[in-house]
Amino acid sequence: MEVFNVILDEIKGVLDQVNDSEFKNAAVSIKKDRRIFVDGEGRSGLMAKGFAMRLMHLGYETYVVSETITPALKEGDLFISVSGSGRSTNIISDTNKAKNVGCEILVFTSNNVSELAKLADNIVIVPGTVKGDTGADRKSIQLLSSLFDQSIHIVLDGLCLYLSQRDKISNESATKTHW
Repeated sequence: MEVFNVILDEIKGVLDQVNDSEFKNAAVSIKKDRRIFVDGEGRSGLMAKGFAMRLMHLGYETYVVSETITPALKEGDLFISVSGSGRSTNIISDTNKAKNVGCEILVFTSNNVSELAKLADNIVIVPGTVKGDTGADRKSIQLLSSLFDQSIHIVLDGLCLYLSQRDKISNESATKTHW
């Protein structure tokens, strides 16, 4: 179907713009000797949750912010924020809290000049259109933040694949950790 081809072309256009160094720096931040907290809202939050789950399958100690069993942050933890706009008030507040505790901050966003981006120690820009983009800034036929959400899902899955290859974790090993 033509609509699928347009969507795939849009996603490819975004992924072609993801900076290789930013992507690899994100991977350097993700280590097994530290706890990892993942935060996001709405559909970005769903993508972040999927990422946290996959990190767990790879053997990382991973938590989703605001879940009932999520422990308190400690200095040295990695805090990963996912927000297309970089303007989500709750995500900025959570990220500020993590920064004040002494966590390393890794941000995935489309907005490199956002308040959230300014909090980042490391950042990966995923330049997909988000719901607030209008006029010339709107580079997608899709609704709201669909392009960012689709693209961030692929970026985060790609990062998990990269980590599995770096850490020599086979599909069979990951499968054993799956519920």
